[in-house]
Amino acid sequence: MRELLPGLYHWQAFNSYIKHNVDSYYARLDSAVLIDPMEPDEGLDWFGQHHPPTHIYMTNRLHDRHCQRYMDRYGVTVWCHCDGLHEFADGSLKVNSFEHGDELPGGVRAIEVAVLCPEETAFLLPVEAGVLAIGDALIRWDGKIGFVPDPLLGDHPPAIRAGIRDAFMRICADYEFDHLIFAHGEPLIGGGKAALQSYLQTVKG
Repeated sequence: MRELLPGLYHWQAFNSYIKHNVDSYYARLDSAVLIDPMEPDEGLDWFGQHHPPTHIYMTNRLHDRHCQRYMDRYGVTVWCHCDGLHEFADGSLKVNSFEHGDELPGGVRAIEVAVLCPEETAFLLPVEAGVLAIGDALIRWDGKIGFVPDPLLGDHPPAIRAGIRDAFMRICADYEFDHLIFAHGEPLIGGGKAALQSYLQTVKG
């Protein structure tokens, strides 16, 4: 567990489904919340020794990851955008719904991305100057913001990239934040909005 900012923690864990490390976050807000969580190497006991989480926010329906473990241990409430609830229609996971634009417990704002999939959401966390949590729309490898490989972008990657660019340009225009955290890739603490805007300007339409 690595503290990025006061009360904001990051960790990586191996996701056996995609056979790659992924990134998860814990934020101690008015309510302690998790973003796209795996179980950390320290185990679930770590959270009991701090402030136990009460809510989990999924950036999209495929990021249920280890939600059930947290539900079983801490009774957390799991949230996904309403357009992704069909993934859980079989009752495999009890999920609450939100809509884009909602303010969720802890003062977390759910912001529409909805390009890769209708429920894709960025979350704005009220930590310091603002933290923007990004799911699958953008990643950060080797210190660089970018996209997932073209085969994961669907049938028309250029159009998807342009749609993601436009969505995040709107987010940059409408919201204040200085830090970026990613479901796939290293966080960017400080200068995140400027770096994101600079990258978006290079994406062709």
